[in-house]
This record gives sequence, C-alpha cells and structure tokens, in this order.
Amino acid sequence: MSNREFRMSKWKSVLGSFPSKFGYSLFDIRYSSDLPNSHDLPCENRMNFLRQERETLERLLPGLDAALTRIPLMEMERPGNPSIPVFRQLGGPGLLIPSRLGGRGASPLQAVRAQRAIACRAPSLAVATTMHHFTIATVLEANSENPGQETEMLESVARDKLYVASGFAEGRSGASIQASALRMERGQGGIILNGSKKPCSLSRSMDLFTVSTPPLEGMNAGLAAVIIPADTPGLERRPFWQSPILAGAESDEVILRDVCVGADEFFPLGGPGRQNPVQDRGFVWFELLSTASYLGMASALVERVLLSERGGATERVSLATEVEGAMAALEGVARAMRPGEWGNDELARMLLVRYAVHGAIDRAASLAVELLGGLTFIRSPEVSYLLAAVHVLPLHPPSRLSAAKSLSEYLLGSPLVLE
Repeated sequence: MSNREFRMSKWKSVLGSFPSKFGYSLFDIRYSSDLPNSHDLPCENRMNFLRQERETLERLLPGLDAALTRIPLMEMERPGNPSIPVFRQLGGPGLLIPSRLGGRGASPLQAVRAQRAIACRAPSLAVATTMHHFTIATVLEANSENPGQETEMLESVARDKLYVASGFAEGRSGASIQASALRMERGQGGIILNGSKKPCSLSRSMDLFTVSTPPLEGMNAGLAAVIIPADTPGLERRPFWQSPILAGAESDEVILRDVCVGADEFFPLGGPGRQNPVQDRGFVWFELLSTASYLGMASALVERVLLSERGGATERVSLATEVEGAMAALEGVARAMRPGEWGNDELARMLLVRYAVHGAIDRAASLAVELLGGLTFIRSPEVSYLLAAVHVLPLHPPSRLSAAKSLSEYLLGSPLVLE
C-alpha cells in the first residue's frame, strides 16, 4: 500500500466514525439510495402510523390509496396531475354528500382523516379537493336552511362524479374575505356577471363553478351564491399559478365575461348581518380540511423517517408527538361539529387550532428533513418538495396576523367577525 493510500484509509476510518448532523458519514453515501420513494411506501396497513387514516380512506373510497401509491409523487405535482381523474373515477367528488343524496356521507371526523391520508400521497390533489369539499359543505349548509334547487345539484355531483370549483370570496389586500368581488347588473334574460377568481383550484377539471355574489334585491341575506356550468359562454380560464409547488392543483384564474345567469338560480348564503352561521360553518370546513392536508404532507416526511429508521428512537417519537398531537386537535374540532349545533365558536376554535398545528407542522418537517440527511435532500426531489409544500399553509386566508384582532376581541367576549 502506498503512503497516499494509507493516509486515505486512515482518514476514512477516522471521519467515517463521526456521523454529521445530516445523518451520514463523510465517506458513506449508501444510505441515500435506501430511502423509500413515494411509490415504495406501504399501501397496506403494516405500520400503526397513519393506519387509522388509511383505513378510513379505504372504507370511504376503496382503492384510492393503492391507486395513488402507484403514481410517482412528482408526476402528481405538476400540471396534468393524473390523480385528479383517478379521484373522480373512484367517487371522490361525493365524499361529503349525504348517502340519501347518493354520496359517501363522510362525517367531519372521517373527512379529516381521509384528507390527511390523501395529502400524504398526493399534496396537490388534497389541496384541490379541499376547495371542492369546502364548496359542497357550504352548499349543504345553505340547503339545510333553505332547501331548493341545490339538492338536485348535489345529487348530480354524487351520481355523475362532478367537480365543483370554488369561486367563493377569498382574501384580498384591504378587503374582507366575506365580500364578493364580482360585478352584477340586470340584463335581458337574467343577471350579468363580470369578474374573476384567482387562484381557483380545479379550474381545468371543473364541471361546475360556484361563486358568491352580493344578494339579489329582496333576498334576506348578506351574500348569495350561484352554480354555473363550466361550459357556460363567457366563462374562461387563464394561466395564473407560476410556482412549481402544488402546481398539480390546477389553481389558475377563472374569468367571467358577461356571463348571464337566471335570477331564479341564485340562492342565499345564510341570513343578513356580519355574523352568519352558514358562512361560519363553511369556513370551519375549509380550515379543517386544508389544515389536515398540510398535516398530511408533513406526515409524509415523518413516514419516510420511520421507514428508514433515521435518527434515534427519541427523535422519531418526537416527530410522532408533533404530528399526532396536531391530528388530535383537528379531530377534536371535527367531533364538535354536530349538525345544527355549531358555528361561530367552532370557527374561532378552529382558527386557534390551525395556528397551533401550523407550528407543529413546521417543527416536524424541519426535524424530519434533518434526520433524513443532507444527501437525501440533495438527491430526492420528493423530500425537498414536501418541505416546501408544507410552508404554503400560512398563505391561506385568514392569516394569523389578519385574524389576530378579531380573535383577541372574541376571547374577550365579542362574536368572531373575519375581515
């Protein structure tokens, strides 16, 4: 052995015995190829971690978890997401629709568990379908107070597996999230709508588009809504989402140019006034399912750590403590959502839980990536992608900063009114 070979052998022996903080020795890179990719992760319930969520998903939408496992994660996270038609084919659009209307009749608890399981496999699909479910839940709440033509729409969604995109008001700088941005005027043949919704998830795959509008004259409501077929003249799509993160959610812009809708097709979204139980319940559904989605993305990172046995037992249990504690909080909100008995208080509690879960997600994702190691981060696009995706949660309205004043006043005894 030459002197150079001897020196290299000695340094390998010394440096190789000191694992770096990234989980690998300086002269040992074999572990990075041992980590599971998305299509290698178990679709059968061999682990207790996520077992309950995947069993719930299998009962509600049989075959979906296995189907998502067969599609590489990065293929589902770009335009043309193949998981969106798979979800439709397996009956996903009817998840929240009551069984009496032909849907799967998922309870809030079942829905939050299913959503976490879906997000662990397909983040963009989870985000896109959250907006669909939020729309369905809001229509269900409105229909329970004023039964009307929405019942027929819900039956069609369940029967024909239709996607409903949400054009409901969303956070805009300096404007209330409960205010409609659409312009309305009466015209020959009905109400003429102009405006746009951006971003709008499922913009490419939607069959129906539901928008919130100012109430029609004589309507005893603070907001109204209308359901528009996606092929209606004047309804256009335009590219909007430029980030590669969650690009598979089809979150582009939907534009309404002189869209004519019959006045009898509008329905009230609850009663008048700033405090509206229908809107409060719709917001609870949105916050519950969107938070569960991002918790599912963080859980995907935790699952990779558990399967590869990275770090010590203490670190792995710390990861599970963060995500399972967060899930227990979400399940607590879901259990409190009893028909007709919840609203403003549950919305305030849900927002507080969401902001707490956000902290747990950040901590869990950061520790999981550290334990998986630097070479894994470099070589696996899935790990770096999931780390980036979980940080989108605080961008959904209402942000912690924008809701702070309203929540502070609520804690002192006032109703919660979101601006």
